[in-house]
Amino acid sequence: MPEALFSPTGSSPGALPSRTEAVLEAIKHAILTGELKPGQALVETDLAGELGVSKTPVREALKTLAGTGLVTMSPYKGATVREIDRAHARSIYDMRLLLEPTAAGRSVGVHRDWAPARAALEAADESTDAAGRSLANRAFHRHMYLACGNPLLVRTLDDLRDQTALVSAAAWAQRPSWEREAAEHRAILAAAENGDTEEVRDLMRSHISSFVARTFPEDET
Repeated sequence: MPEALFSPTGSSPGALPSRTEAVLEAIKHAILTGELKPGQALVETDLAGELGVSKTPVREALKTLAGTGLVTMSPYKGATVREIDRAHARSIYDMRLLLEPTAAGRSVGVHRDWAPARAALEAADESTDAAGRSLANRAFHRHMYLACGNPLLVRTLDDLRDQTALVSAAAWAQRPSWEREAAEHRAILAAAENGDTEEVRDLMRSHISSFVARTFPEDET
């Protein structure tokens, strides 16, 4: 993470989000890119020193991240990056299978610009490391469901998407599948640009299902 989140000279008021929000985003980015590993302790004093802030925004950020499932809070161990066990990982993908194809299909039903989704695919192709590809992959999925018209559904999928990153990082390390997933993403986007709602739903469902089959092969019957 950066040595200091806010420089002493700083920029003009309002140029940055609230201090807690900025701290939250910095910690979240470090978790999602693997800089902070599953099971790693998140010590408020250390994080505050690295980010150049007091412990208060760090404490509030950790509470928020615990609410989204990225951080675990314990009265004995304090805060740690969440470790996703197999059962919970399957639950995450079960939820995505239920919600994300529907949300993506609804987004296609609204006239919109798909350029941000295409830009995310291009960013993934141009990335030279797993962290960059992971962030681009997350961005693509969010652009596909963002216009579904249901803010609660978007927030739920955002939280699932964050927890998915903890699962997919380990899965990709064991079974690299970037090229296959990139091809599936391109097919989904092409269907969206053609306004084919049903095709987008089917392709998104197949895309998530195929990842589950590769990641949890012994669970398939």
